Amino acid sequence: MHIIRDHQFVTPEDRGASVAIGNFDGVHLGHQSVIAQTRAAAPDAPLGVLTFEPHPREYFAPAAPPFRLMRPNSRTHRLEKLGVERLYELNFNAGLAGLSPEEFARNVLAEGLGLRHVVVGSDFCFGKGRSGNADDLVRFGAELGFCVTIARLMAHSDKVVSSTAIREALSRGQPRDAAAMLGHWHRIEGEVIGGEQRGRELGYPTANMSMDGLHLPKFGVYAVLVDVLDGPHSGSYHGAASVGVRPMFDGEKPNIETFLFDFSGDLYGTTLSVGLVAYLRPELKFDGLDALIAQMDGDCAQARSILTAL
Repeated sequence: MHIIRDHQFVTPEDRGASVAIGNFDGVHLGHQSVIAQTRAAAPDAPLGVLTFEPHPREYFAPAAPPFRLMRPNSRTHRLEKLGVERLYELNFNAGLAGLSPEEFARNVLAEGLGLRHVVVGSDFCFGKGRSGNADDLVRFGAELGFCVTIARLMAHSDKVVSSTAIREALSRGQPRDAAAMLGHWHRIEGEVIGGEQRGRELGYPTANMSMDGLHLPKFGVYAVLVDVLDGPHSGSYHGAASVGVRPMFDGEKPNIETFLFDFSGDLYGTTLSVGLVAYLRPELKFDGLDALIAQMDGDCAQARSILTAL
């Protein structure tokens, strides 16, 4: 995959692509359908995705609570798995935000990136103040020399598949509902960082990862599938993870702590991808460490049973 971050500096080989436009947070089934339609619209053209970084919502409301389902690197990896060849990850700044719909179509899509075909969802809005819609883009494309396909929104259980609906499912502690819309388990990916090693003292050493910038699932304990993406312990494992603030130890900053079953080794500095499979219980505060350890024994037994049955 080739990543392009500035529409004003595009090489000839990166022009002429068939491109899906959107934020692609989560790369859910609706996104995957749009990408498939993009490939079918011009099968002989490079397959591309056009998105923005930072997310426009982050740009306009930087103090708002984190909402992203995945970080940019995770999105890139997921798009690459789908066969995307060109990722136009444009810097969303004041200049781009201030373009009118026509200026965006002309300066960015036609003259800047030289796109051949564009696919957007029926709810697509663009340009200053989100004043342009999908029908406007069709009209601009006809004038400027690129084709436009408007993709219908995908539904699941009578509800439109969307990043918002997936966030709502995760906030309810329903990772299977989220997975049904994603087409894959919701994964939290990041580097293993140093912790206070309390889990090791309890007989449950955990790999700690930051949740900064990400939408927070319902706090509690989950059965998880874990991929160690690099280092000497690369591979796939079953485990149990706690998402939250560790009420037993007066934690403050949310994180995810993952215990890998039947594993021994050092994971510091490696990258983990933790897939949430089933919500087991909420965060609890126990009378003492013995009660906590007994609960963790039960959590792990339950998680093993669930994951073995997958």
